[in-house]
Amino acid sequence: MAKKRYIQAVNEALFEEMERDEKVILFGEDVEISMFGDTRGLFEKFGYNRIRNTPISENALAGMSIGAAAGGHRVIFHMMFSNFTYMGFDGIANQMAKLRLMTGGQMKMPVTVMAGYGAGGSNASQHSDSPHPLFMNLGGLNVAVPATPGDAKGLLKTAIRGDNPTIFLLAVGRGGERWEVPDGDHTVPFGQANILRQGADVTIVGIGTTVRTALDAADALAEEGIDAEVLDPRTLVPLDETGILTSVKKTGRLVIVDEARDRCSAASHIAAVVADQGYDMLKGPIKRVTTPNVFVPYSPNAEAAVLPNADKVIAAVNAVMHK
Repeated sequence: MAKKRYIQAVNEALFEEMERDEKVILFGEDVEISMFGDTRGLFEKFGYNRIRNTPISENALAGMSIGAAAGGHRVIFHMMFSNFTYMGFDGIANQMAKLRLMTGGQMKMPVTVMAGYGAGGSNASQHSDSPHPLFMNLGGLNVAVPATPGDAKGLLKTAIRGDNPTIFLLAVGRGGERWEVPDGDHTVPFGQANILRQGADVTIVGIGTTVRTALDAADALAEEGIDAEVLDPRTLVPLDETGILTSVKKTGRLVIVDEARDRCSAASHIAAVVADQGYDMLKGPIKRVTTPNVFVPYSPNAEAAVLPNADKVIAAVNAVMHK
């Protein structure tokens, strides 16, 4: 098992799946030059028939994905930034998410929509959203938010091989991080959370970009004598409710860290699930550490001020520990 960068692991998954199945095709904005590095070398290897740059027309591209998938291809549609999914939302929400169910399973929709998400790079408001709550609410879409290179590779391979559409969100701010990636044909099942740190006092659920924030907070809390467990859901649809509840049953306390805006966030949904199914397990209130209900600023200082960070997570943990 070797340590690899997040983007390197994604790139390996794409190479391996395209070599494994000639029906896998990839298209999107600037995929030939690979702005993020995740599609680097694919065009040189697989050529124009399977890797193709497209115009900036996200609604048309969503329709292309649906048609190609219905015609028998396994489609990887790279939208570059997750904000651009808003322009392709009609095809994604009204067609891609619904057609397999509306046709009684006669039409498969093996589409993986890839997009970089999250703030922290001063890319301004139109390139910095964390829009996973929108996709969680549609029905018919898987939503994967890998935080580590191993999960990025394993979840992407699972998405490409599946017959249902998946929104696969790349944590662009974590692209250079190195973690261990299992050797061989590594896949990660959807709906199976991962405990990254065992603990007894409080459960911290980190989502995608905020998993590292949760781990940093847990390290600092250990110096205060607080033993935090860090759980990564890995996929938000399907969500491993059992895994989350099992952790909360052990610790009795819950803090959820989510870079999405607070209102209707994934953190809000997870808090609701635990309040509904695990209220009697709790020793204190559930706390959420999220982004305020504002657009993400361009200014680095202002951007940093609105995002979740380790200090905010530590404050939330201390609040639930002392109730």
